[in-house]
Amino acid sequence: MINFILWLIVGGIVGWLASLVMRTDAQQGLILNIVVGIIGAALAGWIISPMVGVPSINDQFSIASLIVSLVGAIILLAIVNLFRRGRVR
Repeated sequence: MINFILWLIVGGIVGWLASLVMRTDAQQGLILNIVVGIIGAALAGWIISPMVGVPSINDQFSIASLIVSLVGAIILLAIVNLFRRGRVR
């Protein structure tokens, strides 16, 4: 139960930071920030973490795993913007 709550909190923070970086914060609400943060962190843990040798946020909570999760959320928002608008922004 605690892990689920941490996923929501960290997902919201990571999604919010990614939306600020990608300048989509005005279009997203709290729920979408959480969804983007969780899906971005999951994708980053699956794809980016093995390449850079950083454990995913599920394995070990650290600054490096937060940065990897943020990069994953930014990449996810870039892909969404590419399909939605035809450009990354």
